[in-house]
Amino acid sequence: MTLRGMSVVLITHRGRRTGAMRKTPLMRVVHDGTYVLVASLGGRPKHPVWYYNLVANPEVTIRDGTEVFDGRARLVEDPDERARLWAAAEEAFPNYGEYQTKTERIIPLFAVER
Repeated sequence: MTLRGMSVVLITHRGRRTGAMRKTPLMRVVHDGTYVLVASLGGRPKHPVWYYNLVANPEVTIRDGTEVFDGRARLVEDPDERARLWAAAEEAFPNYGEYQTKTERIIPLFAVER
């Protein structure tokens, strides 16, 4: 799927308060077969709502073009792993670097494991 010429994936996840299924389009970032979800919200000061949903319930479904699979989103906390995945995110979508400069928070990353 593309959004303004950029590749995106569709993440289906459960709302932490309502339990309702939510769908969120995110930039497509894949590093060594691992999908990376970047909670940037364009560099705004707060995390996106979907971040809190994944912290509460990490089970997700990813649609990448015609491929659909279930996975478990894990918040990336190891600094070395985060550095590798952040570099992959910036390579896939260079605006992430700009977004990080706009905010004081460290933009969270999730690694989705099948």
